[in-house]
Amino acid sequence: MTVKLTAGVTRVAASDDRVRYDKFSMALHWATAGLVVLMFILAEFWGFASRPVRREMIVAHMSFGILLTLVLVVRIAWRLTPGHRVQDATTGVAEIAAKTVHVLLYVLLAAQAALGFVLRWSGNEAMSFFGRQIPPPFAPFSKPAHHLVGNLHNWNAWIIILLAGGHAGAALFHRYILRDDVLSRMLPGIQPRQAPMHAMSRGKR
Repeated sequence: MTVKLTAGVTRVAASDDRVRYDKFSMALHWATAGLVVLMFILAEFWGFASRPVRREMIVAHMSFGILLTLVLVVRIAWRLTPGHRVQDATTGVAEIAAKTVHVLLYVLLAAQAALGFVLRWSGNEAMSFFGRQIPPPFAPFSKPAHHLVGNLHNWNAWIIILLAGGHAGAALFHRYILRDDVLSRMLPGIQPRQAPMHAMSRGKR
């Protein structure tokens, strides 16, 4: 029985039972988080910069925004591909809340990407992807409509940051207060502290 239990734990540590995300999913997750934080910082601080620096910050913001859009598309496609899903980390209300937050973040990020393109183009300005210009595909909006898009883009950014901050806080709560393996599922190089109960039960048989 001991040998079987050890084998079961070993399989879990190796992610054979899909208790951890694969390395590509981890890379996409942390790339998304990094780009979101970087873009938010650029947007909040370019108002304090001189005009030449501010322009560079805006161009960087747009470039990273397009890159984030590509990462988001790949991430959604990868997540929907069979074989890349993991088992639920929790159960009951906690699991429903976690899934709801994940879905909301995906929707908000997609909306933010769309708003970013529309905001730039509605002001009759080209998007810039590391110096490569992408001209507007439609006529400019009226000033009130353009201003509304800008407000929506700004408000949505704050909602994303607050929701992502809560998501990160919940992961840290699991790690350091509940002391479970929820956070380790998305951290490369960190193995679960212990095998999930369903895996241990299989190992006992």
